[in-house]
Amino acid sequence: MVPVHRALIQGTDGNFWGTTYDGGSDNAGTVFKLNPAGTLTTVHSFQGADGSMPNALIQATDGNFYGTTHWGGTTECVYWAYCGTVFKITPGGALTTLYSFDFTHGAEPYAPLIEANNGKFYGTTFYGGEDSFCGCVEGCGTVFQITADGVLTTLYRFGSAHASNPTAPLIQATDGNLYGTALANEDCSGDIFEITRSGTFTELYCLGEVNSEWLEPGAGLFQSTNGIFYGTTYAEFGGDGSIYSESVGLGPFVIDVPSAGKAGQRVIILGTNLTGTTSVTFKGKGAKFKVVSGTEITASVPTGATTGTVQVVTPGGTLNSNVPFRVLP
Repeated sequence: MVPVHRALIQGTDGNFWGTTYDGGSDNAGTVFKLNPAGTLTTVHSFQGADGSMPNALIQATDGNFYGTTHWGGTTECVYWAYCGTVFKITPGGALTTLYSFDFTHGAEPYAPLIEANNGKFYGTTFYGGEDSFCGCVEGCGTVFQITADGVLTTLYRFGSAHASNPTAPLIQATDGNLYGTALANEDCSGDIFEITRSGTFTELYCLGEVNSEWLEPGAGLFQSTNGIFYGTTYAEFGGDGSIYSESVGLGPFVIDVPSAGKAGQRVIILGTNLTGTTSVTFKGKGAKFKVVSGTEITASVPTGATTGTVQVVTPGGTLNSNVPFRVLP
């Protein structure tokens, strides 16, 4: 079973943006936006050569949307249709195919991209990565980096030694490294891994068998504000699955909701042990705030604030936001 990653996101224009797996003018999927009143606009219909079966979007710091398509592009893969693409689409609907996968550099991305704090994008492919089979069906998959200009670098090619066939999006943790999950290999039912932005791969944990059921991490990881990773598995053969945690020693932090806004906008800050907070700043600019609970603060983006880290001073120490807060004009 392969999970589907096609959640809506809210753009900085206030609309909800998403994709459909098929439909559109050529039945290859669409990009759409939906305003809060419920009016839907089809922004782009895929035609095959520019992609087919799109995954979820992200909105990058440049204001454009970026995504992957499961199939389509310009290169035909071994036993299936075309290998998939990475694309960019402007809020006005102008689509650019940044890269068409070619099997050697990966094939069939099942997950959306992430934008790291270096401004580059990272993702995974389910298949490909090798010119020949590597113990997996049609290749074991890859981790890749791609720039906004479409320059792709393959960071890691999965093989039977370190799990295979990743399906879930990566996350960038507070240490700057990327973390993810992959499916079974010869010894594990699934794998939790870390990879640096330069491509150094580390297997963190090999999932195994519980109550005679193989636990496979179809979904990705989530880093809680306590620094610990959490995730879920499903069990093959009718089992019940599990929820797990994985600690790699990372400290607590805060999350801004939303992570972009204008001066004066109300922002929710989530964290742990926030009671007694004495200061909230947006890149050093003091903000008016209210402690709602031990896990929530509300604050107003101060006039004159610029894009940067949100910092919260508590009795237990200083907490920084996991991503920069982006101040909009």
